[in-house]
Amino acid sequence: MKITILTDNPNSWVIPYIEDLKNQLSSHVINHIFTAKDITNGDIMFILSCEKILPIKYLKLHKNNIVVHPSKVPYGKGWSPLAWQILEGTNNIPISLFEAVEQVDAGEVYIVDTIHLEGHELNDEIKHQQGIVMIRMIKKYVAEYSTMIGTPQNGEEKFYPRRNHKENELSINNSIAEQFNLFRIVDNERYPAYFIINGYKYILKIYKESK
Repeated sequence: MKITILTDNPNSWVIPYIEDLKNQLSSHVINHIFTAKDITNGDIMFILSCEKILPIKYLKLHKNNIVVHPSKVPYGKGWSPLAWQILEGTNNIPISLFEAVEQVDAGEVYIVDTIHLEGHELNDEIKHQQGIVMIRMIKKYVAEYSTMIGTPQNGEEKFYPRRNHKENELSINNSIAEQFNLFRIVDNERYPAYFIINGYKYILKIYKESK
């Protein structure tokens, strides 16, 4: 089977998990690429941690085009669904493996799994759980490819907007406890938490002490 993996950011958190996935699927021909221009014909393309929407001409180059998205679509379509759900106080976060189609996040769903968190995990730990579940789902899809049948999406539809650095601003009037879920999802290096007081911006980074 010829498999393409597309990731539009070579520095994405997902790269180590893709390397692990490639090792576990080594019996297949796998091409990991970082731009749509490098897409060639194949059986399955996994579109992982991509923010850009692929034009239909690229989707036509594979029999199936698969997205692994951390929400139970159609609820939670759009951007940064994992972060938004944690901010909503959710610790059991569904992950959907579905077909990429021309309309955003609208294809048939093949597999739904779940990330189980306890509420104390920070960004790196959350991403690690997401990576483990993503690998498990993709391996299942590939193993059962010949018999895999999709199900049309149904239920409440909700689109999450893009998150930007502005949304990592802490309120100086609210407690740490009230804003802890925001601390959990920030990236200390790329998108750290911060607050502004007396016209000055202060950066905060959070780490968990090992037990």
